[in-house]
Parts: sequence; C-alpha cells; structure tokens
Amino acid sequence: MSTKSTLGTIKRVGAILIAIAIVLAAGIVVGQAPAIFGVEEDPEASIEFEDQQGTGENVTIEEVTLSDGGFVVITDGGDEPLAVSDYLEADTHENVTIERAEDAEEDLVGQLTATVHRDTGGDGYAYEETEGEEDRPYLEDGFPVSDTASVTTTVDDDALSDSFTVGSISAPESATTNDTIEITAEITNPTELAIQQNVEFRLGGTVLEQQALELDGDETREVTFRIDTVGAPPGEQPIGVYTEGDGAITTIDLEFHTDPAVEVVDAGDENVTVDAAIPVDGFVGIEDENGSLIGTSDDLEPGEHDNVTVEFDEDTDVDEDEELTASLYEGESDDDEPTPFEGEDGDGVETTFTLADVADGEDDEE
Repeated sequence: MSTKSTLGTIKRVGAILIAIAIVLAAGIVVGQAPAIFGVEEDPEASIEFEDQQGTGENVTIEEVTLSDGGFVVITDGGDEPLAVSDYLEADTHENVTIERAEDAEEDLVGQLTATVHRDTGGDGYAYEETEGEEDRPYLEDGFPVSDTASVTTTVDDDALSDSFTVGSISAPESATTNDTIEITAEITNPTELAIQQNVEFRLGGTVLEQQALELDGDETREVTFRIDTVGAPPGEQPIGVYTEGDGAITTIDLEFHTDPAVEVVDAGDENVTVDAAIPVDGFVGIEDENGSLIGTSDDLEPGEHDNVTVEFDEDTDVDEDEELTASLYEGESDDDEPTPFEGEDGDGVETTFTLADVADGEDDEE
C-alpha cells in the first residue's frame, strides 16, 4: 500500500470519528437545550387539601408540589386571605401547617380553599397588595391550582356550640353554566333559645348568597337557595351550605352552556371588536399572517362576552388585505408565553379575517 493511500485512509477514519463526536455532542446539547438556551417550562403545581378538624388557628395541607416555589393561600370566598404559608421551595412538601393570619377576623373553619401561588416578586407574598400584578396563582387548564376542604373545629366554646347545624344538603348532580339551580339544606337550632343566624351558600369557595334565618329552640327548617350559575367555571365544582360553625358540602358537574367561539364584528386600523364564548379564564388575541401576536383583549372570565375590544400593539401597521386570525387563549393576557385555548377535539378556537372583509361585512370562520 502506498504512503498516499495510507494517509487517505487515516484521513477518512479521522473524519468519521469527528462526525461521530459531533453527533454525540449534538445529542447532549439537544438534551440540555432548555437549560443551555434559557427555554423555560411552564410552571406547574398540584395540591391535596383534605377535610379535617382543627382549633381554627391553623390548617394542614396534605401535599403540595411547586415547580418554581411559592406560597399556599387559604381563603373562604372573601376578598382577603385568611392564611398564607411560609415560602415553599420548588419541591414536593407534605403535611404543611399554615397558621391563621394575625389580622384575620375569622377562624379557619368552614369550607376553605387552598390555592398555590408563585413567588414572582421575591419579597414575600404580595398578590392582593399588588392587585394581582405579582405572585399570581399557578394555572392548570386555565384555572388556578387549588383544592377545597371542609374544616370543622374541635373547640367546644359557647359561640360554636350555639351555631346552627346543617343536617343535609340536596342539590342537582349537574347543570350548565347559564342555569338556575336550586339547593335545599336542613338547618337546626341545637339550643333551647330562639336565635337568628346567617346561612350562606358557596360555589367553588365563593359566597354567592346569604340568608338570615331565625329558629326557635330545637327547631329544624329547610332553607332553599336559587343560584344563577352564569360566570361559574365549568367542571366539577364544590358547593356547600354553611352556618357559623357547621356546614355540608357536595359537588356539581357544570357543563359550559355553548360551544367555545370567537366572531369578529368590527375592525379598524387600531383595534378589532369580537364576540367570544370561552369556558375558562382567558382572553382574545389577534395574530398576523406570520403567527405573531399583535394585539390582546382584557382578561375575560368564563362565559359569553359581546363587543370585546382587542387593541393592536403600538407601532403595529396592518394592511387591510392582510389575513389576520382572532383566537381564544387561556390564562392572562400579559403572560410571557400565552397558551392557545383548545376545544374538546384538541383544535384551537379561531377565525380568520381581513380588515377589508370586515368592512364589507364578511369574515371566514374556522
């Protein structure tokens, strides 16, 4: 074999080895792409909050997992939290005890909701203080990650022993989100004296109606609530009837009352007006023909919304014949990576149009 042939063979073997090394290195880089290139995964969380007895001073979360760390916030349907956990590192935590806030006016009893919040400010929990700008809840399918539990007290003081009791609760198993449902509860005055107390109805942890009830000693009476479900999120929701120190809870399966949809009704150089039906917390976004988001509406609650305005971003120049797409999104409109809403078939809910078509009274729904 000549020297030239030998050198050629060595070069070919060397080239093959280099190629193999490049492929292996590429595999390592791809496997580490999120860490190397700064691609962030959507934050995730889960929580298990079981029914329990307590003193009213604290509650225990059976298990909570946070991908980015944060807090667990306890509420009873009011505007202010009753308790907030210490900061929790990104991990799974078991048997987390949360103490009642010092300025909380109510004990931790009744139907309570535990919601997992992120720590976006880095200076302690500040969701209410910043009007929702910081420390927002973790989301799953567009809804805050939360769980509800019925917390009863082991304390037998006069205030609680004099509380009306809830003997039973009767409610429909299912309804739609534009229904009126009827819930009946059996309320008893366990004392020998005539007493007046409030009885309240909660859907998903939110107080929707309250009735003042006066009962004679040892009297039992049925109380009926007629509740409008418009605006309630679809899915299995906890419902309950509560007195000062007692309550009963069941669940109802709420089905969104119409098909998710978005329809363009007007459009101009600065904004687009749409009608939207969305079953989750979300918003409407406008995309250009390259798929870039060029405008968003205000945040929308679950339900039907007429004449929603979607403002184009500043310095956006849209040609009247450019094909645009109006789509439903989950979550909040200022999310860094908004998530398109998907229907039961897994497809997005959107409609395409041009400014010229809308001016002529036309748009193409998909």
